[in-house]
Amino acid sequence: MRVLEFFHMGRRNLIHVPVFALIAMTLSATLVGTLVASEDECDRTVQMRVYSNAYLVKEVGDVVGYELAVQRREGNSIDALLYVYEGAPNKDGISVSGHIAGGKLVMEGDRVEHLIEQPSNKEIVETHHVTVNGALDSTWFRGTIMIAGFATPIKVRLRHVTHIWLCRGGNK
Repeated sequence: MRVLEFFHMGRRNLIHVPVFALIAMTLSATLVGTLVASEDECDRTVQMRVYSNAYLVKEVGDVVGYELAVQRREGNSIDALLYVYEGAPNKDGISVSGHIAGGKLVMEGDRVEHLIEQPSNKEIVETHHVTVNGALDSTWFRGTIMIAGFATPIKVRLRHVTHIWLCRGGNK
């Protein structure tokens, strides 16, 4: 009986059905794009040691904190991806590199942000130099993250986890 009611809708109501379908398709495409990006980042970090203090603030649904995915190279060289969560998990880590000696880690790189200026919709690209210094062992990274433009260095204590936030359990 409900199916037949659909055919008896007035013209005005029929317009709402395609608009709703269009919105649903757009949201689906957005979510699929996010999942693909997450899987790419999961592939990038699967062989890395990940240290994290990221957590979900359930009341508002925001992810906050930092993650450092580290990979040793030849000798004392080290590469890493730094994830900065300011309300939502970002899909791309900040590439930093440096060296480690005696458990002391020193790395640097650049954070590139693409912003849209309003009301002109002009794209603005901002680059912030990033430094990461601290002590690294199999269980913890304890140190300082400095992002140019922030008032003070950020002291962090990141514990070893198996995956970055985007790749954990239901977040994949």
